[in-house]
Amino acid sequence: MTSITSITLDVPDISAARIFYDKAFGLGDQIRFRTAQAPTVGFRGYVLSLVVADPAVVDSLVHPALDAGATELKPVKKSFWGYGGVVAAPDGSIWKVASSSKKDTGAPARQIDDIVFLIGADDVAASKQFYVDHGLAVAKSFGRKYVEFEGAPGSVKLALYGRRAAAKDAGVDADGSGSHRLTVGSSAGAFTDPDGFEWEAE
Repeated sequence: MTSITSITLDVPDISAARIFYDKAFGLGDQIRFRTAQAPTVGFRGYVLSLVVADPAVVDSLVHPALDAGATELKPVKKSFWGYGGVVAAPDGSIWKVASSSKKDTGAPARQIDDIVFLIGADDVAASKQFYVDHGLAVAKSFGRKYVEFEGAPGSVKLALYGRRAAAKDAGVDADGSGSHRLTVGSSAGAFTDPDGFEWEAE
């Protein structure tokens, strides 16, 4: 199975980034860093999502992230789909922390069930076909609106959403240009996808 093994974020200061992410989310080596400051403006075309068991776990991640220097984009709250919120890390990457549960279940604090790399695609159907051709298997698909791919246990999952829908869900304007400041490490090999994300072999 083709899987995403890591996400590398371009950050201005690797040491500061490690301190922030250790305090905020504790993600280990699935999130990596390199020093780079390629020009970028506005929405970078993606959201990184942390899927967790219940509202208490959401709070156990969002509150430390804000304390460590994240900016609140959408405050945590209940909605028809569950409970969650969105923050921007100091490096500018957007993180959504969410649970489909609206009630606490007693799950361990700060335990992350899934990391999802959500691309705000210009053409969901075209991007979906591109990834299928590169060995990813579709887990869920809702026409041209949303696609989620299968991932090996412990891997980062890939999902596609329309660019404007992804930005709206994150609480930001959809306009943006320049570098994504993100590289995807996977078993699929090295390539540039239809939305301009660089993938490298691992």
